[in-house]
Amino acid sequence: MVSNKLKYMDGLAFQNLHHLETLNLSFNFISKLNSSVFQDLDNLTLLSLENNSLNDLPESLFLNTPHLKTLILRHNHVDNFSVVESKTYKFYNFDTEVCYIDLGKYLFITTAAVIFVFIVVPLLHVKLYWKIKYGYYVFRAWFSDQWRKLRDNEENCEYDAFISYNFYDEQWVLEQLLPNLEGNGSSFKLCLHHRDFEPGRNIVDNIVSAVYGSRKTVCVVSRNFLQSEWCSLEIQLASYRLFDEHRDVLLLVFLEHMSKRDLSSYHRMRMVMMRKTYLQWPGSECNDPAQAQLLFWKQLRRALRTGSRMEDEKVPGENNQTAYCNLAEK
Repeated sequence: MVSNKLKYMDGLAFQNLHHLETLNLSFNFISKLNSSVFQDLDNLTLLSLENNSLNDLPESLFLNTPHLKTLILRHNHVDNFSVVESKTYKFYNFDTEVCYIDLGKYLFITTAAVIFVFIVVPLLHVKLYWKIKYGYYVFRAWFSDQWRKLRDNEENCEYDAFISYNFYDEQWVLEQLLPNLEGNGSSFKLCLHHRDFEPGRNIVDNIVSAVYGSRKTVCVVSRNFLQSEWCSLEIQLASYRLFDEHRDVLLLVFLEHMSKRDLSSYHRMRMVMMRKTYLQWPGSECNDPAQAQLLFWKQLRRALRTGSRMEDEKVPGENNQTAYCNLAEK
């Protein structure tokens, strides 16, 4: 009786069909079934009512079909299916949701998930890019057992300071910083990436070793420095030791005058500037640049000689910049 456009079946439709085992009533327009329509189908094992207009099934509909094994109700809207029990037949735990698939729900969930990913991923990239990347590098160092070894040997550091700078500021580092810290009677041992990084080793591992293998990290800050990803990683590692390990290991040296607006997006650096005195390289605006530079190197050497315990911290909000021009003119 497939696709016979049946709309209703009374109690006499299958009278005396005691040996019928399979009944297919699919693809009709049946909206209602008489409660006694299957009363003579003692041996019925499979009944298909797929693709009809059924809204509910009578409670006693299957009382006389004890051998029914399979009931197909796909593509109906059955919302009233009571538990039917008798001495010879039990039908229970019927889930009406198997009768149809709610494609709209799954499409909504899929679309919402895709939109969520496309919104959240860019936000995470902008806001948490360096935190995630830094966490990954820290995990790598820890996983390779290097983190523990570097922290255990911190008191016997190989270098006095690791110099973090951008390639475009290398001339100042080579012509000014190196002669004044490693020469001229100074005995500091500095770590520079172009000279002391291990050839053939992963650059991230070299940076981690340099930061944790040095008593201090000196960041030579310029606009080029702020635009460098590797410099950002180096200051992130050093500021981690400063804030999370409470070790006085980070020194900022500004080669250029920068306004608060220039540094507005560098939250971590601004936190360092609020808590620690930072040094400003005296430029041509000073009346006596030579004297100002002498004071600058004196203060930098003094900062490099201090220990790593954070004892004398600056109060947040104070002006922590050392003004060498003013000092030189007094």
